[in-house]
Amino acid sequence: MPEVSRSQVVVYAAIAVALLLIGARAIRGEGSTDASFAAADTGGSKGGGFSVSGQSGDLVVDVTGAVGRPGVYRLPAGSRVDDAVRRAGGPTAKAELEAINLAARLADGQQVVVPERLAAGAAAAVGAAAEDGPISLGTATVEQLEEIDGIGPVTAGDIVDFRDEHGGLSSVDQLDQVPGIGPATMEALRERLQP
Repeated sequence: MPEVSRSQVVVYAAIAVALLLIGARAIRGEGSTDASFAAADTGGSKGGGFSVSGQSGDLVVDVTGAVGRPGVYRLPAGSRVDDAVRRAGGPTAKAELEAINLAARLADGQQVVVPERLAAGAAAAVGAAAEDGPISLGTATVEQLEEIDGIGPVTAGDIVDFRDEHGGLSSVDQLDQVPGIGPATMEALRERLQP
């Protein structure tokens, strides 16, 4: 039997390791078409997490507010706001789920904000202060939006529908996509609304 040199042993070992990795990947791929895994987020977010996936049609969304694990998550295309909330650990006991549309389809790069319930006394104080201060874009009602100069009942309804379809809005500037809102109306909205 011929003698095997040290460099030949290294080459054979590298080939064996490569074959093992290819075999393991093939075996793992048979059970699943999604090569995803979850990893803890070590960044500056509030203990959130993220998930990495091999599929190119995935969406990346930021889930924040009254959820168990706020953070940035990767979800399959076609996912709903409810899927994002559940991926982020589900709603907390203080979550005001009635304020968001859980059935809305997610868009890539969207932020989903789950607001917290207000105490009864705080709700009355907020209601009284709402006339003077800015209105929250995430929870504004049609009636509150109608109080803004240049916004009638139809446009107010369109804004609420647009917000619900997109699972919430992270910026007032996104409202320029709503039909019937021009530059003058956008200025009035910027003055009276907050994200």
